[in-house]
Amino acid sequence: MVEILNRAKFLGVGWAFPIAVDNRGGIKFAEFDVDIKEAIKIILGTALGERVMRPDFGCAASDLLFEPVGASLESKVEFYVRNALAYWEPRIDVNLVDVSVDEEKLVVEVRYTIISTNRQDNLVYPYYREGAA
Repeated sequence: MVEILNRAKFLGVGWAFPIAVDNRGGIKFAEFDVDIKEAIKIILGTALGERVMRPDFGCAASDLLFEPVGASLESKVEFYVRNALAYWEPRIDVNLVDVSVDEEKLVVEVRYTIISTNRQDNLVYPYYREGAA
């Protein structure tokens, strides 16, 4: 029991994203590894300045969606993703950020290690270039 409480303290328990109702009619929660994965999605999906009371929260990668495609774009996206996750998600170590770009989207693959359990996981996050020619 103590191990579960210690794990919950570091790994976290929070509202599920998107917000939903559980089978008892209460707020649905995300626990541990799922909470971390959802937090990463929230960080990557929030543009800087989007949150009024927290304009520094999020990732600047979405600002680059209409930059010319090339190695420079991939490097900038990787830089912004690494920095955002290092600052806003202290429960993980980022092992790899791989960016692929085409005319319709930027696809970011993040491979990370959960610090408290030394468990490796990954997440693929797309940034769609809506309105691209």
